[in-house]
Amino acid sequence: MNRDNQGYVLILYYSRSGATARMTAELARGVEASGISARLRTVPSVSPDTEASEPPIPREGAPYCTMEDLRNCSGLLLGSPTRFGNMASPLRHFLDQTSDIWLDGSLTGKPAAVFTATGSLHGGQETTLVSMMLPLLHHGMVIAGIPYSEAALMRTRTGGTPYGASHWSGEHATSLSEDEVALCRALGKRVGNLAKTLENAPGAEN
Repeated sequence: MNRDNQGYVLILYYSRSGATARMTAELARGVEASGISARLRTVPSVSPDTEASEPPIPREGAPYCTMEDLRNCSGLLLGSPTRFGNMASPLRHFLDQTSDIWLDGSLTGKPAAVFTATGSLHGGQETTLVSMMLPLLHHGMVIAGIPYSEAALMRTRTGGTPYGASHWSGEHATSLSEDEVALCRALGKRVGNLAKTLENAPGAEN
């Protein structure tokens, strides 16, 4: 999905059961519809003492994210399943290690958005999305949500919030609803467009 020597939107996520991972393909389609590449990366699980508990290379799916993947992105889509109304600890563990990026301001002024999946309809989607915004605000990123000009946001009966894309996996759902797909693509495209606009803005560093 990546075009050499061009900017990219990093889609960084953690997924345990696959529900959050299913969203990344639709987000990537939205990003690339804007004319910029999407780069999918994940983070490993951690043990209770926060030591690495996974092999250095994932057995399947997206590669693990490096600090350089994050530092050099033109925009960011950050995703996690909800854990008691908060982001999952593996993603938080990764973000807690980004002090050097915060100190040098590599993410300042870049667009970001968030996404999540829950097993229950009111399982903390909105608080999880907000919890992921907080470290991004500290990094100086420009947070993008989903505007109500997206028709699917008003009619959805599954996932979808103005704070970011979401998916209600429920007990038996194995795929995203049509509205969830539409909102994922819309959010990806919005961040992609913002990344291109901000990179080309007067005074922006290239």
